[in-house]
Amino acid sequence: MRRPNLPPGCDPDSILLSFPVAREHAGQRLDRFIQSRIPRLSRTRAKRIVKSCAYRANGTLRKASERVRFGDTILLVRPKFQEPETPRDFEVIHEDAEVLVVNKPAGLPVHPSATYHRNTLTYLLRERFGDHAPKLAHRLDRETSGIVVCAKNHTAERKLKACFAERRVKKTYLAIVRGALLPREGTVRLPMARAREGLHLLMEIREDGLPAVTEYAVLEQGESHGLVQLRPRTGRQHQLRLHLAALGHPIDGDKLYGPEGARAFVEYIETGMTEDLRRRLGHDRHALHAAQIELEHPADPKKSLRVSAPMPPDMRTLCKTRVAEHVAGF
Repeated sequence: MRRPNLPPGCDPDSILLSFPVAREHAGQRLDRFIQSRIPRLSRTRAKRIVKSCAYRANGTLRKASERVRFGDTILLVRPKFQEPETPRDFEVIHEDAEVLVVNKPAGLPVHPSATYHRNTLTYLLRERFGDHAPKLAHRLDRETSGIVVCAKNHTAERKLKACFAERRVKKTYLAIVRGALLPREGTVRLPMARAREGLHLLMEIREDGLPAVTEYAVLEQGESHGLVQLRPRTGRQHQLRLHLAALGHPIDGDKLYGPEGARAFVEYIETGMTEDLRRRLGHDRHALHAAQIELEHPADPKKSLRVSAPMPPDMRTLCKTRVAEHVAGF
């Protein structure tokens, strides 16, 4: 389908989003339709967006109460996007002819999205290394800090991605969790699937889900929180966060799987980080760090590449206040 033109009278630098109306959506109120098409959008915010941004092709504004029709295309014209600030510094912790390994700061997305473009690890790698910048072999959540492995040529990229896809990678994470995990070490085997209701990115434990296995060990235990080492044996989205939450010990600061569930995430989207939300969450971001990785080197499958990244300052401070005054070796 040809992309619609910007309606007349709109700023040429505006961002145009188009939403064709499928047969199953015909007859819905426009604000309900927009809410269903844009994840994480509240009804109130959907009404605001429609009132200020929903146009017809002739340049006239639509109303939230009007009914959408099959075959129509709803146009949203948004002001030129102002990208949120993120940390832009990353540390190279290993480099050779085939591989680059970086220590990603919490808050830096790895890939471009609707929200982030220049402030991503992918973009920053191009800034530093030029057109032939190393390519990411896997990904981390924006809020998760730690190790990201990159390939410096096409052959290395293919081999590294195969290692991750075939689970020939040993990954170790550190997390600060609520409560005291008992027993202090064990294996979690709980299948996971995308949630049937709620946010599109939410995962849930479900018998008909895909197998998910996590090994854990408590390294330090305080009165209210513990420092836990995690070794995922599968690589499902949000696996570590969901498994710990299912045990009743969510990661501190988790906006999706913490004690309030996804309500905290929705509030964060609407208001940003407030003092009240920070107090309830316990931390600005989920306290999860990719601390170590071991995998076959793409230049020689008999050679093992093993890289570690120290715990970042925010988690060290959280450990000091919630777990133990001194946590050595991290």
